Amino acid sequence: AAPRPAHGCGSGALLGRFGVLLQALLALCAFSTLMLKRFKEPKAQRRPWRIWFYDTSKQAIGALFIHFANVFLSDLTEEDPCSLYLINFILDATLGMLLIWLGVKVVSWIVQHKKYTYLVFGEYGDPPQAAAWIGQCILYLLIMVFEKTVISLVLLIPGWTKLQQILLGYIPSPQLELVLVMFVVPFIVNAIMFWVVDSLIMRKYKQKDTLDINGSTETPRARRTEESQVLLSPDMDFDQSESDQDISGLRGTNQKMKQPSYQVVI
Repeated sequence: AAPRPAHGCGSGALLGRFGVLLQALLALCAFSTLMLKRFKEPKAQRRPWRIWFYDTSKQAIGALFIHFANVFLSDLTEEDPCSLYLINFILDATLGMLLIWLGVKVVSWIVQHKKYTYLVFGEYGDPPQAAAWIGQCILYLLIMVFEKTVISLVLLIPGWTKLQQILLGYIPSPQLELVLVMFVVPFIVNAIMFWVVDSLIMRKYKQKDTLDINGSTETPRARRTEESQVLLSPDMDFDQSESDQDISGLRGTNQKMKQPSYQVVI
């Protein structure tokens, strides 16, 4: 029988010259989506560049950790490293995304319960403090370590080898397979993941509803409540003195009406 055409990436192909070039291009294109997301924010609520950098750099550190962990795990076996990297990436984008969401929610609850203000994702103080950013980076990196550990344990389940054999087996060109695995698929999925995670860990500026009115800070909800109370108040348009005079006048009129009237006939 004729030998099967060589396909798949060879050992070390992910860190070869062509693979590194694709990874650099992927990083540039993927993180450009975060810049696009910033410009899509309303101008009044758009994050300053420093806050935007603090938010997106956490994702950059987490994404680099996941990426190099996948590259390392893909070279541990003699199987096609490209298909194994793709399996890791797909699991990161599905089950891993759920684990990241769960980790952020749990960490945020613990931080708020303990009242560690500077460890709340997206809060850096006024002015922004680098120490708060470092602490949040460490927390987010711990979430990434937890996510990658769970995904690695899932890969130990038997049956992934068969999927690996048929995933990219129909592509005869190793370079084409490398382009699909290291650029095309990761760019599409990373763009979605970065957008979602950035919305998850950024400060909710749309909820920043404090207003500076005559030197005082109010919330629109409190202002609306106060306005409704004023509108429902019976003496909305009257001063207290005027209302008292009106009431006393009405009482006097009622008393006069109640008194009996007499006619003197001569």
